[in-house]
Amino acid sequence: MQNKTFKKRYTGKFRGRSFNRSKPKFSNNKIDISRFIQASKCALEEDPYIPTNKFVDFKIEAPLKANIIKKGYQEPTPIQDRVIPLILEGKDVVGIANTGTGKTAAFLIPVINKSILKKQSKTIIIVPTRELALQIEKEFNDFTHGIKIFSTICIGGTSMGKQFSDLRRFHSFIIGTPGRIKDLVQRKSINMSLFDTIILDEADRMLDMGFIEDIKYLMELMPEKKQALCFSATIPQEIELLIKRFLKEPIKISVKTQESSVNVNQDVVRIGREDKLEVLCNLLSKENFSKVLIFGKTKHGVEKLSKELLKRGFRVESIHGDKTQAKRQKSLNLFKRNQVNILVATDVAARGLDINDISHVINYDLPATYDDYVHRIGRTGRGKKKGESITFVQ
Repeated sequence: MQNKTFKKRYTGKFRGRSFNRSKPKFSNNKIDISRFIQASKCALEEDPYIPTNKFVDFKIEAPLKANIIKKGYQEPTPIQDRVIPLILEGKDVVGIANTGTGKTAAFLIPVINKSILKKQSKTIIIVPTRELALQIEKEFNDFTHGIKIFSTICIGGTSMGKQFSDLRRFHSFIIGTPGRIKDLVQRKSINMSLFDTIILDEADRMLDMGFIEDIKYLMELMPEKKQALCFSATIPQEIELLIKRFLKEPIKISVKTQESSVNVNQDVVRIGREDKLEVLCNLLSKENFSKVLIFGKTKHGVEKLSKELLKRGFRVESIHGDKTQAKRQKSLNLFKRNQVNILVATDVAARGLDINDISHVINYDLPATYDDYVHRIGRTGRGKKKGESITFVQ
């Protein structure tokens, strides 16, 4: 990382040296701190992936292909290259890939094509968070522009009445979170027996959040003859059991090269508790910290930090569970449009969000697990871009 000192009084460097030398060396039983230090690999060091297909080669309908080209897609990512042909053939698929590898397009393109060819086909996409559902809906709308295929979004934190109304209108897709979808099923607004395709995205995260029983409940209500797709960064035992129970002869495709992205330069800053905010402000004042996502542990802590940064003149917003969905979405939109350049968030933002050009992820508070860490830093260094992550340890 460039700029290895902050102010004169902070003379320690990264790579494990302390800014407050009187503090004992940090230790944590859950996570080995050395795993937070990793230099990004230059793209030239790796053999570039050569896709078997191009988007123009896929056996998909012309209007969909035109929308893909309009989005600027030419060559598929590894996960897209390998799973799109399988899904087009009607296979059940388990896709294992790091975040930021293009999973959303990998499943949306073939299932939209399925709906073009078979008007009565219905697809349900289940995801762990509202933000991810909205992200997928946006991508869906891009791919279906001018094609008369419609979706309904079913997420918590928004009007149940509006969703009742939306579900009465014609739709081929439902995109939503497990709790709200289950609620709507039990209220007879969604009939799972009508759906011939189900997609579980970020399945490991849904397991972590306690949604596994809701997912089993919903899948039990689906017809025996269906296509099931499961995408996840990891496959814990309970997800493996779910796959065995509900997917038929699934083909597993893994393009996960390592735990964390090779595009992210990962480092730590060791500091004393009393210096933490000042060190953060010194970092944020540096020119190359152009678009920064900061993770905190608690809703209260995130809001407090956001207000403190605002007082100090930074352009900052926050998202956490105490904010309404409308306010969370407003904060995200301001960050996406560069109207603010700092977003402070709890782990609600750690998975699935595709925000362009985040230069740095800062773990102001340590993540609970290494898996959470991987997903946090996956918000930067997306695609072929480089990113930086900094983790504060005490």
